[in-house]
Amino acid sequence: MSVASEVSLDGKKLTIAVKGRFDFGSHQAFRDSYERFYKVPETYVVDLKDATYLDSSALGMLLLLRDHAGGDDAEVQVINSSPDVRKILAISNFEKLFDIT
Repeated sequence: MSVASEVSLDGKKLTIAVKGRFDFGSHQAFRDSYERFYKVPETYVVDLKDATYLDSSALGMLLLLRDHAGGDDAEVQVINSSPDVRKILAISNFEKLFDIT
């Protein structure tokens, strides 16, 4: 498991890439990936292209990110999710809270 984050050159978009298992073991690294920035980005992108597993604690972490980003007014995108991960997100009704592609 690893979590890497990258800010766009204009500082408006933060991309967080999760590799491997996205579970409770990722909690601190995931939180650090967005809390360490002084300037709050306008858009957050969670790239799950290399995520192999997602559990309920990962869903909770996504909700914490959404709250950090501004709640209902936040722009948080979840991209590149595998069919299995997308199924979990759909069952959890996360498409109502996040832009999932």
